[in-house]
Amino acid sequence: MKAAITPEGIICEALRCKNALYEGAFPLHVFPTQLANIVRATNECLNFPVDYIASSLCFTISVCAGNLFAAKVKEGWTERPILYVALIGRPGTNKSHPLSFALQPLFNYDNQMAVLHKTRWAEYEQAMSLTKKEREEQGMDGIAEEPVQKKFVISDITPECLAFVHDGNKRGICLYADELASWFKNFNRYSKGSEEQFWLSVFSGKPIIFDRKGMKRSISVKHSFISVIGTIQKGILKELAKGDRNHNGFLDRILFVLPENLDKQYWNKKELDAHISHDWQKITQKLIDREYSVDESGNPISKEIRFESTAMQLLMEWQHENTDLCNQELDEQLGGIYSKLEIYAIRFCLILQIIRWACDESGLDFIDETSVRGAIELIAYFRKTAQRVQGIIHESYSLEGMPTDNIKLYRALPDDFETAEGIEVAATFGMSPDSFKRFLKDNKERLFENYKHGKYRKITSL
Repeated sequence: MKAAITPEGIICEALRCKNALYEGAFPLHVFPTQLANIVRATNECLNFPVDYIASSLCFTISVCAGNLFAAKVKEGWTERPILYVALIGRPGTNKSHPLSFALQPLFNYDNQMAVLHKTRWAEYEQAMSLTKKEREEQGMDGIAEEPVQKKFVISDITPECLAFVHDGNKRGICLYADELASWFKNFNRYSKGSEEQFWLSVFSGKPIIFDRKGMKRSISVKHSFISVIGTIQKGILKELAKGDRNHNGFLDRILFVLPENLDKQYWNKKELDAHISHDWQKITQKLIDREYSVDESGNPISKEIRFESTAMQLLMEWQHENTDLCNQELDEQLGGIYSKLEIYAIRFCLILQIIRWACDESGLDFIDETSVRGAIELIAYFRKTAQRVQGIIHESYSLEGMPTDNIKLYRALPDDFETAEGIEVAATFGMSPDSFKRFLKDNKERLFENYKHGKYRKITSL
């Protein structure tokens, strides 16, 4: 029996096709209409890859939310929307511009606060130049402490300096590194492993306490909130996995954004409507301007948002499936990544609920089923990109030291091929059939799996 054709069905199918055209692998349809339109417009007019701009917008919302919100899974278990994000692509694939566009509202806020801080600092210095009696006479006796500059975005600073900034911005901050390599390459600047351990700790929102000799004052942040975002080239991924980072859980904490199509795009003559940037500023401003209470130490009191019963049931069903995947996965690194994705699933549930509230499509009383379904789709995307990244890293190690021609041949081969097909590809590189067969034999189990007589599968592929 054929399904009845209805107007609603036609509209839904049209929207599904439209989403598929724009988003590719990234599930853009999980975003509210207003945010999805920003992604589509910047993709059409500015050639922003959907994956890059969508992930960057999502990241910015999470930073605006900061410590103001927490998803409450159960008593004693809450998650704040902390994200570590890496946009991957070769030079010229338009990674930096989408990120800058997404972060612009935070830059605007920081610039405004910098001007205000300059004024307040001048007032503070003037007050400190006076005696106590003179300050009282001039009505400046209330200026007793150094003014603290409010900001959201920081770049390339040590944990000590970062903690100092965070202490004055307990709502939350983010580390923005246009070249993410500058972040992790400096981990051992002063003491081996200390900075890496710092980032492992703040990923979970653990307290920051610094009380060292020579510091102006001790630093105490009850709930740390430091998200990280930046760009990285494919060739640098191997550096990111160096040392223990592919084994101690550090790499598991990074969400990799890797579009399927990384071809450089032609310029076009389409102009971006002014309302697009205005809409984005308005969405983020709703969060930035949200009032909140603080405790006696100045730490924000988070609004804890529970899950609706049906939403929690859906999330638990997904967690059971994910647990089975973890237990079945033979690759230890992938197993660790799948496990960390459970934490990110909760965080994305919260982020999507906040995004939908900021776009006037939902409330903040509970995390509902729509946000959970969207989070599950986002996690499916990041699971796939994690698998691809691990493949790139493993390939880098497997191909290390091989002649350039052999590397090119390996990359030209299909993921699955028969010996005859491989011989044809090898011929284009000037390699004889006997030499190719020897190449297969020498690299069996290292680069190729001989899963059936005369049939091979690349062990690591992009």
